[in-house]
Amino acid sequence: MEDRQPTVRGRELGDELRAAMKKAGMGVRELARRLDWSHPRVSHLLSGKRGGSELDVMSVLVACKVELEERERLVKLCRELGTQGWLQQYDSHQSNQLKTLVDHENKATGLRDFHVGVMPGLLQTEGYARALFNRSPVVTDHQVEPRIAARISRQNIFDRYPRPEFTFFIHESVLRLPVGGSEVMAEQLYHLLRMTVRPKLELRIVPNRIGSHPGITGSFTVMEFAAFSPVIYLESVGSAVFLENLDQVATYEVILAALADTALSEADSKELIVALTTELYADREDHHDSEHLAKE
Repeated sequence: MEDRQPTVRGRELGDELRAAMKKAGMGVRELARRLDWSHPRVSHLLSGKRGGSELDVMSVLVACKVELEERERLVKLCRELGTQGWLQQYDSHQSNQLKTLVDHENKATGLRDFHVGVMPGLLQTEGYARALFNRSPVVTDHQVEPRIAARISRQNIFDRYPRPEFTFFIHESVLRLPVGGSEVMAEQLYHLLRMTVRPKLELRIVPNRIGSHPGITGSFTVMEFAAFSPVIYLESVGSAVFLENLDQVATYEVILAALADTALSEADSKELIVALTTELYADREDHHDSEHLAKE
């Protein structure tokens, strides 16, 4: 990674500083005037690139009247700007645990995703997400609806312009796991078929029959960007990991290439989804619609 390229932490710091300025009603020109800085000095700090000092960050936060606890968090982030990769740990009550992920999704020009266990969050229906959260032992009743809303709002990325390119590899076992029961799964599989007709979206199924497969170690997402190197996102209960070391990224690129060689074609994947949809709800009125989508 080039020395001047911002890390995941650096981009988050730059975003947080811009948000603080916006909340305080200040642009770059006004902030530079108040701090007696040059415009390039402010712009460099907001870029998240290495070189800005803790004192510089504190000066901006004080000028923007940011609360003490938040100031301390962002100054700590400044100390770690040069560190590649980021393990984020949070408890079940933390409301902004998806912030870094969402910020990077919104900057991405491409997302390539492999999921085994559950549907990718970007492809989940509201009913499917609700069934997952309702059965989670670490999500309280009053957290269910906010979490569903946060998950569904991430899907606005599909309507963004310019539209990113999406590739989803999903293991067949995910389609067969009856999350929420047959009605929920029927709608979820039908939703997958609707998504397959969208431009710049490739959806392929890794079939059960092949047994062991390249992604057997777990789910992951590779996010690609126009202005900086790819980032790998890994998620588990209570934590998330962002990887940006080029060797680590290369490892996941190899796994994706192997998945592309292993998974069913797009057409065969649609046929499998239709077949499983028929198994789940052969008597539903939209069954014929799913067959029509599969032929498109």
